[in-house]
Amino acid sequence: MRGFILSLRNRLTGRTATAPEFDAPLAPEAPIAVIGDVHGRDDLLGQLLDQLADEAPEYKIVLVGDYVDRGEQSRAVIERLRARPDLICLKGNHEAMCLAFLDDPEKHGTRWLRNGGLQTLASFGVGLSGQGTDVERMTAARDAFVEALGAEGRAWMAALPLQWRSGNIVVVHAAADPAQPLQLQAERTLLWGHPDFENRVREDGIWIAHGHVIHDRPVADQGRIATDTGAYASGRLTAALIAPGELRFVQTGAVR
Repeated sequence: MRGFILSLRNRLTGRTATAPEFDAPLAPEAPIAVIGDVHGRDDLLGQLLDQLADEAPEYKIVLVGDYVDRGEQSRAVIERLRARPDLICLKGNHEAMCLAFLDDPEKHGTRWLRNGGLQTLASFGVGLSGQGTDVERMTAARDAFVEALGAEGRAWMAALPLQWRSGNIVVVHAAADPAQPLQLQAERTLLWGHPDFENRVREDGIWIAHGHVIHDRPVADQGRIATDTGAYASGRLTAALIAPGELRFVQTGAVR
C-alpha cells in the first residue's frame, strides 16, 4: 500500500521514484519575514506590518514584489514602501510591466492595462478618457502617470532588485531555475517563473521563498516557500517568518 501511495504521489507531482528529496534545514543568517504579493492593498500591508512589529520585531522584512495593479491603493503602497528604507523590496513582474508601459505605451500598454494597470493609473488620478486613437490616449495617460509618479518614484521602481539572500534562504518574486545557480538565473525566470520550479528540487540546499502564484494558503514544501495568498481579492496578506530551523506564517484577516 505504501508503495502504491508513493507511486501515486510521484505521478501527481511529476517526481520520479528516484527523485531526490529536499532535506536542507532552514538556515537564514538572521530571522526574516517574507511578505507575499500586495497588489494595491495598502490597508492590508499596513495591518501586516503592524502585526510583524508586535509579533516579530527582530525579523528583517523582505517583500517579494507586485506592489501595484489589481487593488485600488497602488499609489499608497508605493509611498509607504518608499518611506521605509528598512524594508527590502524586490521587483515583481507587475513592476516590470509598469516600467515597460512607461518606456513604450504603444507596445506594452494593452498588456499592462488588462492585468491591473488601470487600477494603478486610477490610484494616481490618471484615466484613459479623452479623444484620439488608443495609442494617443495611452500615451497621454503615460505622460500624466510619469508626472504623478515623479522621477524619484520611477527610479525607485526601476532599481528594485530581483533577489535577496540570507544564509540558505533566497527570496525572489516568481521562481528560480532549479538547474542553475542563483547567480546565473535569468531575469524572466525570477519575474515570471520556470516550468521546472514546482516539480524538481534544488540540489544545493537553498530554499526559495517566493510569491507570484496564488495559493489558498501559504505552502512550504521541497525547498519552496509560497507566500502569495491573493491579497487583493482574498483579504489575506501573508508573511512567512523564517528563523534557523523554524517557519511559521502570519496573515491579515479573512476574506472580505
